[in-house]
Amino acid sequence: MTDLSTLLRGAAFDPATLAKLDEAEEFPADACAALDDFGLPGYYVPAEHGGVLRGFDEVATLLREVAGRDLTVAVAHGKTYLGAVATWIAGEPAAAARLGERIRAGAVVSCALTERAHGSDLLGGEVTARPAGDGWTLDGEKWLINNATRAELVTVLAKTDPAGGPRGFTLFLLDKNRLEPGALTPSPKVPTYGVRGADISGIVLRDARVGADAVIGPVGHGIEIILKALHITRTACVAMSLGAGDHALELAGAFARETVVDGRPLADRPAIQRVLADAAAALDLASAAATVAVRAITGLPRELSVHSAVAKAFVPAQVDDLIARLTVALGPYGLLGADFRHGAFAKLERDARIIGIFDGSSLVNRNSLIDQFRRLSRAWRKGEWNVSGLAEVTTPDAAPSPFRPGALSLVTDGNSVLTALPGAARAMTASDRLTGLVDRVVAATTGVHEEMAALTIRPHAVPPAAFELAERYELCYAAAAGIHLWLHEPRPAGETRLVALLERALTGVGAR
Repeated sequence: MTDLSTLLRGAAFDPATLAKLDEAEEFPADACAALDDFGLPGYYVPAEHGGVLRGFDEVATLLREVAGRDLTVAVAHGKTYLGAVATWIAGEPAAAARLGERIRAGAVVSCALTERAHGSDLLGGEVTARPAGDGWTLDGEKWLINNATRAELVTVLAKTDPAGGPRGFTLFLLDKNRLEPGALTPSPKVPTYGVRGADISGIVLRDARVGADAVIGPVGHGIEIILKALHITRTACVAMSLGAGDHALELAGAFARETVVDGRPLADRPAIQRVLADAAAALDLASAAATVAVRAITGLPRELSVHSAVAKAFVPAQVDDLIARLTVALGPYGLLGADFRHGAFAKLERDARIIGIFDGSSLVNRNSLIDQFRRLSRAWRKGEWNVSGLAEVTTPDAAPSPFRPGALSLVTDGNSVLTALPGAARAMTASDRLTGLVDRVVAATTGVHEEMAALTIRPHAVPPAAFELAERYELCYAAAAGIHLWLHEPRPAGETRLVALLERALTGVGAR
């Protein structure tokens, strides 16, 4: 089988072809078909359900590589992974096996949560499901859904209790081929600023009859299941964001090397070198946070509510910022469609912004983190952490534990990555410069936790200072992740990249 890197250099991924599709707002069908032929759908299915996925960092690595070539393709193809996760968490084993077989055969799966009038307010959803004989009847509209039109199967969140509330919603897996004609109508594609070729549309359900076997998990547990599923899908989103960062750095570096002004490549100019070095440090910082978060799915599942929220808030924001900084290196040429590499930089600048919105915006994820401030500050004071779980998520090539959906929780009792940081600092054997930076990270992290413990938050009145504190917590997390990963390398790499990573984090925290 052709390896993925070779496939991504093939005709289906030709930059000029993808640029034309983007301009015409056409779906990248050939590229998605090539990924099907490669076998990528098998990595969306856990091994226990017939696929080849054993560690979630596998699928994250593959999606990052695809996004590093074209983010629209990654978003379009990767949605099947996102659409199926609820079944992996709560579906009956037989239903999960059937879905796994369909996905491996090329079926596209979507996830319909949001609605036109309610956005990401899941408890405000108005799509209803009423008992009907031995099944259910669904009515209403889901909107702004990735692959809503192209998908064969759709995971739908619907209100099953007229009173609504946390136990008033249920998840259903709808198979379009089993619905009566007219029961599901796709709504028109929505023109978008980025990922222009993706199928961002919706579905309208009218007396859509489904059997009892369409229900995912217990009736009334839809909100709980989907929130746990989002903890997992957010790590796939950040992998795609990292791919955009890889692509941006690659394009900007090539532009700087190839562009000669006054007889000198731009890459030889100190100002451009600083921009590129800062972007590389930002990408390393984001990658450290993402690496630990995705491994936490199996290694630290009880803590995943904090790891996923931090990664989803932090990584896309870092990538958006580094792309903005790299625009300085390219100047106007990077944003001209007919110029550098078929306008690829301008395209990814538009595309990357959508990742920060998928599966909960930075604001939503920071609010989730703020809700857990007291628990996290108490855990910090206790100084206890999951030793084996932390070793798994920070050790390269460590075998992942079996996926345990039952261990997932909506809130956490701690964050091992940060609680173990003082001990990691004491174990550090390095230059005075590096150990000094690590000590400053510990001091900054201590200060952040003290502020978290002292912060008073009234219900429905989160102060702006709490969101700023959450951002600093994210930076401490990313820095700590970088330190742990460096310490657990069999033969630690040189200090230069870790120094740059920590300096960037400390600058963001405002530590002196």
